[in-house]
Amino acid sequence: MKFTLGIKKNMSQIFNDEGRVCPVTVVTIGDLVVTQVKTKEVDGYDAVQVGFGERNAKNISKPVLGHMKGGSYAYLKEFRLKEPSTLKVGDKVDLTTFKEGEEVQISSISKGKGFQGVIKRHGFKGQPRSHGQKHSERAPGSISGGTRCGGRVPKGMRMAGRMGSDRITIKNLKLVGIDLEKKELLVEGAIPGRRGTLVEIRG
Repeated sequence: MKFTLGIKKNMSQIFNDEGRVCPVTVVTIGDLVVTQVKTKEVDGYDAVQVGFGERNAKNISKPVLGHMKGGSYAYLKEFRLKEPSTLKVGDKVDLTTFKEGEEVQISSISKGKGFQGVIKRHGFKGQPRSHGQKHSERAPGSISGGTRCGGRVPKGMRMAGRMGSDRITIKNLKLVGIDLEKKELLVEGAIPGRRGTLVEIRG
């Protein structure tokens, strides 16, 4: 299984061999350092934990700093494997494992929208601005009452609340470009998150 971590940089566009424009997302990749290897005999499953990015060591607790084996990484991420890993603690995972043109699976945290109403969050139509309506054009309307719940609000009722900041996974995204000098991946299309979002890429 191939895997790496990166930071979403920005969106751009390139022209393919046919001369057609292709929108791409630029992801900056860094070297991953293996901090722990988990096995089915000891931990119950096979996985590799890697450290990515840099962080001031004084802002990391001593137990975590000791677990990092002398490094001070900004992120620790674990990737589950189907088979035992050949990597060892201290090994580096670089960008050469990926090839241009292959499809990958990307996971990241979507943009946070804050507390939003039902029209923006769930696409409600809203109330008509007539027949005595004054301040309820964007109100949700009835939330319960004569339902089978007997006056209680049923579970799953679409209401206002926090929107965004969800972990989103998109499959079958194509790698249209790899720049080993700049350590950048060009992913076809858009991926979730703002600029600076941590991106998990699996091959």
